[in-house]
Amino acid sequence: MADRRIALVTGASKGIGAEVARLFAKNGYDVCINYLADEKGAQAVAHNCEASGARALIAKADVSSKEGVADLFKRCDEGLGVVSCLINNAGIIGSSTLMEDLSSEALSQTFETNVFGPIYCIQEAIKRMSTAHGGAGGTIVNMSSQAAVFGSAHEYVHYAASKGAIETLTIGAGKELASASIRVNAIRVGTTDTTIHAANGNPDRVIGIAAMTPLGRIADPIDIAEAALWLASDQSKFVTGTTLTVAGGL
Repeated sequence: MADRRIALVTGASKGIGAEVARLFAKNGYDVCINYLADEKGAQAVAHNCEASGARALIAKADVSSKEGVADLFKRCDEGLGVVSCLINNAGIIGSSTLMEDLSSEALSQTFETNVFGPIYCIQEAIKRMSTAHGGAGGTIVNMSSQAAVFGSAHEYVHYAASKGAIETLTIGAGKELASASIRVNAIRVGTTDTTIHAANGNPDRVIGIAAMTPLGRIADPIDIAEAALWLASDQSKFVTGTTLTVAGGL
C-alpha cells in the first residue's frame, strides 16, 4: 500500500470530519482520524475506512495544544507515514450568546481551537511536506464557515470572527507555502446536517437556514467532503490561497 497517500483529518469522529475521512479512504488515502473525546465514534470511522481498503489510525489529541498537535503528527508518522494532506476540520461554536454576555473563557476556547489549532497543525505539516525540508509537497484544506461572511450577529459573533481569521490564514499561507509545493485552500461551509447546533442549544436553527437557501436544504456532510477531496486532488492543482463556498447558493 506504499502508493497510497496519507490524510490527517482533525475532528474526524463525527459529522463533516468523519465523512471526509470515509471519502478519502475510498479514494486512495490512508487516514489518521483525530478525535478529542468520542473514541467510539473514531473507531467506527476507522472501521469504515478499513472496509474501503485503507489503513486507518485513530489518535486522540486536543488541537488547541501545541504539544498535543506535535504528538498527533508524530503518531501519524509512526503509525501510517508522512502526511500528504491535512484537513483542518476540528472546531467549536460555543453556546449561542450576545457579545455583551460572551465570557472570556468561551472566547479563548473558541480561538484556541478554531485558529491556534489549525496554525499549529499547519506548522507541523510544513515540517513534513515542504520541499525546502526535503518533503514531497502536499495539500492543506481548512474549514471556514458562512458565518465569516454574515457575522452571526446575536448568536455566534466570536465563532464568525474565528472563521474570518481562518480565511485570512488561508490566503497568507497559500502564498507563503506555494514555493514549497504546498497548496492551502479553505471551504466556506454552509449550515450542515450534523449534531453541532443541537449540541450547542440551538436545534431549530437548521430549519430556518434551509428555508433561506436557494437550493432548498442545508448541506449534507458528503457535500463538504467532496469539495475537500477536489481541493486535495490534482484536479485543483492550480488553486491555492482560495476559499470555496459550499452553501447551496446562500
